[in-house]
This record gives sequence, C-alpha cells and structure tokens, in this order.
Amino acid sequence: MESKRSAIIELFKNGKNQKEIMRILNIAETRRNFIFRTITQFNETGNIINKPRSGRPVSVTTIRMRKTVRSRVWRNHQRSVRKMAKELKVTRGSPQNIVRRDLGLSSFKRRKVHFITDQIKMKRLSRSKGLLSRFATQGLDRVLFSDEKLFIVEQVSNRQNDGICRHVPLPSLRNTDLLNEPRNHSR
Repeated sequence: MESKRSAIIELFKNGKNQKEIMRILNIAETRRNFIFRTITQFNETGNIINKPRSGRPVSVTTIRMRKTVRSRVWRNHQRSVRKMAKELKVTRGSPQNIVRRDLGLSSFKRRKVHFITDQIKMKRLSRSKGLLSRFATQGLDRVLFSDEKLFIVEQVSNRQNDGICRHVPLPSLRNTDLLNEPRNHSR
C-alpha cells in the first residue's frame, strides 16, 4: 500500500492528473478515491504517513489467532468459545468476535422437535377420529390425556450443553431451521 502511495505522489509531482495516474498504475475506477485522498493528504501534511487513529489498537485478533480459532471451530463445531478462550489464554471476547464477525458463525442450541412423517400424520388423524366417534357415542364429557416418555427410545438431552456453531443466514433461520434456535441471553 505504501509503495502505491509513493508511486502516486511521484506521478503527481511529475504533473500527471488522476486519470493518467489510474491508467499508469492500473488502478480500478472504483479506487479513484484512494488516489484523491493520497494527493490531498500529501498537499495538507507534506507526507503520506498514516495519521494516528483513535481507539485501542488490535493486539489479539491477529491473522494467526483467526486461523487458530477457525481450525478449532471447524474441527469441532460444538466447541465452547469460553473453553477455547481459556485454552488460548485470551479474554472471552476475542475468540467470540472472531467467530461472529470474521467467520460469520452464530451459536445455536439444539431444540427438541417431533419427527412427524406423512404416514404418522395419517395414523394420528385416523386414531383421533376414532377416539372422537367413540366418545361421542358413549356420552363421555371429560377426557384426560397424559404424556409419557419411553426411556428406551428417547435419549437424554441437556439443552445447556448442546450448543453448536453454524453458518445460517438470519432470514432463513426463522422459517426453515426447526432443529436449532439462536442463543439469545438478552431475553
């Protein structure tokens, strides 16, 4: 970047305008503002050194840290960001920002849903119609239903421990993703 800036200034000193500088240095039309800012900064300050910026400089979220976090998340998408931060000896916010901003991933918790096929729907419909007709003919006015769990079939799940990271665009998340819901601690 500095070499392009110095080349722009040298061409400007030789009397070239912005259009000629763009053609000589093969800079795209969309980058015309870059040339304008470089020349303006040179005219105002006399050099092309970057001005100091406000805010705290980035120290932890380096390219190396991004690669490390990305490889750990891709290896195990259920990896906890807190545990990862502890292993990397950085604050929790650094890997969290990398996962969210740089990798574009969101945390989700698995959610229990019924697995209902068309065959099960038809069976339920016929059974419920049979129950209604039986109760209508016998004159029963109250019916009590209870829900029981088959411990042999259904596995035990703890929603607090079942977090995963996935790349899901937010509009489609609301409509089609039934197995996962976003983690939102601000409810």
